[in-house]
Order: sequence, then C-alpha cells, then structure tokens
Amino acid sequence: MSAGARPALARFARSAPRVAVLAVAALVLAACGGGTEKSDSPSPSTTSAADGGAKPAAFPVTVAHKYGSTTIDKEPKTIVTLGLSDQDAVLALGVKPAGAVDWFKEKPYGKWPWAKDKWGSTQPEIVGERDEYNIEKIAALKPDLVIAQYSGMKKEQYDTLSKFTKVVAQPKEHPDYGAPWQLMTQQIGKALGKDAEAAQLIADIDTRFKAVREKHPEFATKTLAVADSFEAGKYSAFTKTDPKAIFFSELGFKLKPEIDTLAKPGWNVAELSAEKLNVLDVDRLVWVTSSTEANDRIKAEPLYKKLKVNQEKRDLFVPYQDPDIGAAFSFNTVLSIPYAIDEIEPLLAAVK
Repeated sequence: MSAGARPALARFARSAPRVAVLAVAALVLAACGGGTEKSDSPSPSTTSAADGGAKPAAFPVTVAHKYGSTTIDKEPKTIVTLGLSDQDAVLALGVKPAGAVDWFKEKPYGKWPWAKDKWGSTQPEIVGERDEYNIEKIAALKPDLVIAQYSGMKKEQYDTLSKFTKVVAQPKEHPDYGAPWQLMTQQIGKALGKDAEAAQLIADIDTRFKAVREKHPEFATKTLAVADSFEAGKYSAFTKTDPKAIFFSELGFKLKPEIDTLAKPGWNVAELSAEKLNVLDVDRLVWVTSSTEANDRIKAEPLYKKLKVNQEKRDLFVPYQDPDIGAAFSFNTVLSIPYAIDEIEPLLAAVK
C-alpha cells in the first residue's frame, strides 16, 4: 500500500478485508467486445441532468490527470466512480453512477444522509473495495466514463481500464488523496460537460463557509487539530492535506504546522504515541471516533489528562456515524459539506 493511500484507507475503513482484482485485460476486452466501443443507451441506473432541461455541453472535452489527459468525445451516459467520495459530486451534477466502490461495507450508495435523496431507489453495482477494483464488473457495465478522483489508482489499473473506456484519474498536481474538493469537483464537472454547474456548486459551498467565518470571527484566532485513535496507545493527527483538516481550515480555524512535519512524506496523517500527545494541545481539538469505548479510552490516557485542551474542556468528541457528522467532514464534498456545517457549527460555537 502506498504511503499516500494508507492514511486514507486506515481512517475510512478499519477492518474490511481487501478484495482482489478479478480479471485481467484479456477478460476485460472479451467482456466489452473489443474495448473501444461504447454503449449509447443510458444505463438503467444512470440519469442525465436533474432538471431534465439543461443543454448538453459542447464536446469533446479534455481533462488532464495524473497519468496524462483524457479526451471525452461525447456526453457520457454510463459512469462508474472509483474514488471514495467521487459519487457525491457526480450526484450533485444530476447523474447517478452505474457503479461505485465500497469503502465501508455499509451500502455507500444509500447510507449517508446528504446523498440519500440523490440516489433515491437506485443502487449502483459495487465494483471493488477501496483501491482494488473488480475489472470484470466494471467492464460488464460498459461505462462511457470512469472517474477516480479521491483515489490511489495505479498506472497499471489506469492502463487496463483505458483499454475499454475513458478514464479520468486523480489530479496530477497533488498527492493521492490530497487534492482539494474544489479541484476534484472541477475535474468531474469538466468530464461530464457540466463546467458551469460545477462552478456554481463550488461557489455555493464557498458562500456557506464564508457565512460561518463572518458569524464566528473568533474561529480565526484559534488553532485547531483533528485527531483519532483506533487502538490503545496509538493516535493520529491529520495534516493540512486531509479533507477533515481542510474542512476546519475553511471554517476559519488555523491548523498546526507541526502536525505536517511529523507526518511521513506523502502521508496525510501523523502517527503519534501517547508521549507525543502534546502536539494536540491546541485551542480546539476535534476527535472523530467510531465508539464511546474509543472516547473513554482516550480520556483515560494519563498523558492526555495533562493537556490543557482536555482540562479546560476545549476538546470535542464527534461521532463518525449516528449521527454521521464525522463522515460528512471526512468526505468533504459539495454534498456533504452543508450537512457537516449544520451539525458541527453549534458544537464548535459552544466551546469557550
């Protein structure tokens, strides 16, 4: 597992077993009848513009990415998303992916409250787990376009998929899992021929963040860190390239540069021992955890008890699920951000 991939995988899916790629290029080409022909008919689990009245964008469009550039000749009708959160931007642009990957084993197409209405009764085909894709299943969907933005797609995976469909891999300007949500939304919007709609989505979210910053100017004077712990004696703090840290930065908080220096090159998380917990002694500390057991374990750590952020009750323990607050700012997409803001703003404002 690459250095860039490991933190994202570890934080989003702890114990799910890895799934092997089930087909080689020969099987892929056989399944698709030669590799380059596309299906012009929409997939049963795919829709076009949500309002039904938007004009198709002018094609072809060319999208640059980590492995070069991809030219999309006509409006794609059947789309598969392979990034953790890619489906959110696609859904926000009025399209339901025919296939998606499973990072949670919790029905990623219908679990999250911010996306539930967008999916409706549609269930995409699950075509892999995390960064290991079932090429045979993807090929069977005969997609016009595969999108892998928040992903760790490898060159060999890109090459295999490109033999039978168009592929827009992760942005080249950033490490895997390190591209900002704005750029990934732009990339997806361009690939779908919906640049203007994507720009409007981004502008709307920027307006939401700006409103919070104006309402809470005190946030700009506070240093914040986001952390988790899924094993006794081991803790993690997220760097400025992680979606969680980016979310709180856009709310107005200052991040702690020392966390970035403690992370391994290419990683978006710094692994900490209990003796290093002092790096988390900030003005606001947000723990995103999966259980009350984890919360109790963290609070019971003797070295954590010595931190002022704990003693002065400036730490927040935010659930990953039920309610899905932590998941929302971990996704940090045009769909999840409004939900995350609505849920976390009053919690942050209540900390004095």
